[in-house]
Amino acid sequence: MNATLHWRCLRAVIVREGLRFVHQRERFFAALVRPLVWLAIFAVGFRAVLGLSIIPPYETYILYEDYVTPGLVAMIQLFNGMQSSLSMVYDREMGSMKTLLVSPLPRWYLLVCKLLAGVLVSIAQVYVFLAIAWFWGVQPPELGYLAVLPALVLSGLMLGALGLLLSSFIRQLENFAGVMNFVIFPMFFASSALYPLWRIREGSPTLAWIAGINPFTQAVELIRFALYLQFNGPAFLAVAACLALFLGGAILAYDPGRGFWARRGGPAEQG
Repeated sequence: MNATLHWRCLRAVIVREGLRFVHQRERFFAALVRPLVWLAIFAVGFRAVLGLSIIPPYETYILYEDYVTPGLVAMIQLFNGMQSSLSMVYDREMGSMKTLLVSPLPRWYLLVCKLLAGVLVSIAQVYVFLAIAWFWGVQPPELGYLAVLPALVLSGLMLGALGLLLSSFIRQLENFAGVMNFVIFPMFFASSALYPLWRIREGSPTLAWIAGINPFTQAVELIRFALYLQFNGPAFLAVAACLALFLGGAILAYDPGRGFWARRGGPAEQG
C-alpha cells in the first residue's frame, strides 16, 4: 500500500506538470524562442568573428552553431528549472503542493516528484529544439541523440534542484522573478555555453576561473561530450556533487522542523 501511494503521488505530479505544459502553449514556445534566437541570429554573426580551434569532443573544425547548441540545450533546462520552481512558489501557497506538503508522504519525496516532473518536461523541450537545430545544419552523430539522454536527466535534475533551493527562500511570487534574473544570467553568460574557456581566458583569467567553477559550465560540458558520444568524467562528478548539494539543501530548507519555512512561518509548519 505504501509503494502504491508513492507511485500514485509520483504519477499525479508528473501528469499534472505535463497537462500544465500542454495547456500553457506560450510556455512551450517561450522555451524555444530564446535558444532559436541565439542559433538563428547571434550564431550567424559570431561565426564570422569567433574562431574555434579543434577542442574535445570535436575532432575537426566546427561552425559556431555546432559549438553553441549544447549550451542552448542547457539554457532550456536552466530556464525550465527556474520556471518550474516559480510554479512551486505559487503551488505551495494556494495550489496542489499546499495540500501535498501536509500529506503523510515524506517531504523529500514530494520534492523529488516535483523535480522529476520538471525534468521530463525540459527533456521534451530539448528534443524539439534539437530537431529544429538539425535543419540549421547542427547534426551530431545519430547515436548522440540517445547518448545525451542520461546527461540531460542529470543536468536537468541539478538545475531543477537549484531552482527548488531558491524557491525555499521566496515567500512571495513577485520576488522570485528578480531572483531568477539574478541567478540565470550570471550562470549562463559566465560559462562555456557561448564561448570556449580558452577563449574567455584570453580576455580575462578571472572570468575564466569563475566560468570553470560554475555548475552550469559543468552541465554544458557534460551535455556537449555526451552529444558527441564521449564521457566527461570531471563534469559528471561536478554535476552529481552539485545535485546532491542543491537537493540536500532544498530538502533541508523545506523541512518543517529545521528549514527556513519553520523559522519564517508558513505551510511547512503544518507538516
